[in-house]
Amino acid sequence: MKISHQHKGRYGSPRIHEQLRDEGIHVGRKRVVRLMKQAQLVAHHTTHRAVTTHADPTATPAENVLSRAFQAEGPNEKWVADVTYIATGCGWMYLAAVLDLYSRRIVGWAMAANQDETLVEQALAMAITHRKPEVGFLHHSDRGCQYTSQAYQTFLKDHGLRVSMSRKGNCWDNAVMERFFGTLKRECTSRARFATHEEARTALFEYIEIYYNRVRKHSTLGYLSPVQFELMNS
Repeated sequence: MKISHQHKGRYGSPRIHEQLRDEGIHVGRKRVVRLMKQAQLVAHHTTHRAVTTHADPTATPAENVLSRAFQAEGPNEKWVADVTYIATGCGWMYLAAVLDLYSRRIVGWAMAANQDETLVEQALAMAITHRKPEVGFLHHSDRGCQYTSQAYQTFLKDHGLRVSMSRKGNCWDNAVMERFFGTLKRECTSRARFATHEEARTALFEYIEIYYNRVRKHSTLGYLSPVQFELMNS
């Protein structure tokens, strides 16, 4: 199908069905499933899951203030953050991201060869610069040493953020960000072979800024993209 090829095989039957409706083509969901099966069109899948959390046993983590309340009433009310890694021919490249729970939009991100406090601070700084949130909004992360470091906690305090952290060893406390990384790997990196970090940077920029934030239909948002959702509810 044309839609499947346009989205580089990232769409399964629910999103293709919604795209057809947007284009004025009324067809049953079961028919879409049947036609995709006949054409041997299957959305990308992967079982790979990156583990990047390395806790500092001397650090004192914050309480889980978010407590899995993953809905927000408006933008810049609750942000979640995490780090994952991407394989390249030049070694691992790490991606730090910040996601707004209101629209599921990636509002900040940074990439580097090292997984450290500087990386996660750069991602958050990008989000703060672009979104200009009011003081007092919630920042949630896991207990990784980058997030519990004194430098990062000072950065959070200087910008007036409230701090929340997942419980020890509980990925479900940051499930929305985990889900985004799973989607990114399934749709962008699992079938790719990046020779260099620069190739990976280019692909991730295209996926996050051009495709995921602005084009990809999100089931939680009524099959709108994050940018569309924010524009329709502004």
